Amino acid sequence: MPDNALVSALVLAMVFALVCHISFKRLAARTSPGTGVLLDTRLEQTLSRLSILALFVFAADLYILKLKLALAGFPPFEVFPTLEALVFLLVFLGYLVIVWTSAWGVQKQFFSGTVSKKSFVLSNISFSLPALLPWFLLSIMADFIQILPFEGPRTFLATPLGEILYVIFFLFAVASFGPFLIQKLWGCSSLDPGPTRERIESLCNLAGIGCADILKWELFGGSMITAGVMGLVSRFRYILVTPALVSLMTPREVDAVIAHEIGHVKKHHIHFYLFFFAGYIACVYALFDPLLVLVYAMDPLSWFVSFVGMEQETFSTLVFSLILILLFILYFRFVFGFFMRNFERQADTYVFSLLGSGRSLIDTFYKIARFSRTSPDRPNWHHFNITQRINFLERCELDPRVVKKHDRKVRYMIVGYAMAMVVVVFAGYFINFGQGRDVLDSYLTERLLLQELQIDPENADAYTLIGDYYYGKEMFEKAIQAYENVLKIAPRNLHALNNLAWLLVTCKDDSFQDPERAFTLAQRALEVDRPAHVLDTYAEACWRNGLSREALKASMEALEKAEDRRKYYLAQVQRFKN
Repeated sequence: MPDNALVSALVLAMVFALVCHISFKRLAARTSPGTGVLLDTRLEQTLSRLSILALFVFAADLYILKLKLALAGFPPFEVFPTLEALVFLLVFLGYLVIVWTSAWGVQKQFFSGTVSKKSFVLSNISFSLPALLPWFLLSIMADFIQILPFEGPRTFLATPLGEILYVIFFLFAVASFGPFLIQKLWGCSSLDPGPTRERIESLCNLAGIGCADILKWELFGGSMITAGVMGLVSRFRYILVTPALVSLMTPREVDAVIAHEIGHVKKHHIHFYLFFFAGYIACVYALFDPLLVLVYAMDPLSWFVSFVGMEQETFSTLVFSLILILLFILYFRFVFGFFMRNFERQADTYVFSLLGSGRSLIDTFYKIARFSRTSPDRPNWHHFNITQRINFLERCELDPRVVKKHDRKVRYMIVGYAMAMVVVVFAGYFINFGQGRDVLDSYLTERLLLQELQIDPENADAYTLIGDYYYGKEMFEKAIQAYENVLKIAPRNLHALNNLAWLLVTCKDDSFQDPERAFTLAQRALEVDRPAHVLDTYAEACWRNGLSREALKASMEALEKAEDRRKYYLAQVQRFKN
């Protein structure tokens, strides 16, 4: 790592902090009576833009300033690569902390209670950590397996089946036992005995679901009006309620919120979320390589890499990272988000099954909109907005058939998704293990080599590899041109001399054969070195030019020097003798 890289990274972080500070200062300056709804929208947009900017700043640290070199050679990171990745994830989290700290002056206007800046930032951090939990456990366990003295687990884990079974096992393990760790990370405590707890327990008993505990959720100082449920199995299932929900809602409104959370359990939404996460992994396996090829096929991008002088390895790593981020955003924003919105609506309608009416939940939504000071029309990627949810519940009150219609819609959606995943799995198999693998590998190889030549037009090795690639694809004209380019740069390149001579003397397309030039090239190759395969090419060229004795002599020398394929060289000797 360059000596000034760390200093440059610190300067970049300070510039980023200044940009965040100015952005939210300007946003706060626009605040005036009656602008709450508009401010709320602008706040979300500013948070999104600065979070994306944080990602680009983080990428600059890794790929331009090469901060990873600062940890190179540190023994713990060599044994456990996950720890190195964790360090840099914490760096990215630091950038997000800068965003959240800067946003506090505007964000605090939308909390119903008093929330300190420290509580706000810590709540954001604790809310983000569970997203890292599956990755961390999955990766650190893989690191441990690699250092075990048993060859079997390592070998099996390196196979496609081993990888798939390993990921599936961990998905179920984290989904089952993760809630126990998450509620600890969030600092939840058991809800005190009293009327509220008794009502929640009664509703759970009425619905026939079990849970490990009912927890008090101090999210953002407990000022958020919300509740939640997590856990696949009852032994590790938790119902969470915030203090603001308990204090601001009437008992019937609390019942409606809990009925909504119970609806998630009764409709098996948590199980389906696990299924959708597995679908994301399938999509990554199926789409990653085609997207990778698409990126490498973009000539403007390769021109940019050449212009900035980026190393090919750095560029490849950056491309891999960007593709994974793109797949993650697209899948969870549009696929996962679509199902979440409809699952939330289905959970809303469960209030009719448990309480007989959705009126108390409608009142709850009105109260949430009033106390949270946000627009009821504010869009949300994983929920319908409050106005839409209220309108839907009103329709269900008037016509109970709407509830059954939505349940049927969700079932069709799940079936459609399952069918799509079957297609994705078969496509992934074809791309990664079938005939599609060869097509993609060949195309990607060609693009990488051509891009290398754009960066360094005098790269003889790249021309050689391109010649071999085209020869293997039986694109003889391009192969000849590539080998000729090698010889212009490096006239004594043994590989190009030998391969071009062999092509010109043995090509299955007679129009490309040129025995006389092949003989000349083979002679030049022998002046460089005399290994068995070069002698064999010379013998073939001699034979095609009527020099039978020279062909026999060269083939016998090739047989003497051959360390492998001796049967082939012996057959050549017998051929020329006959």
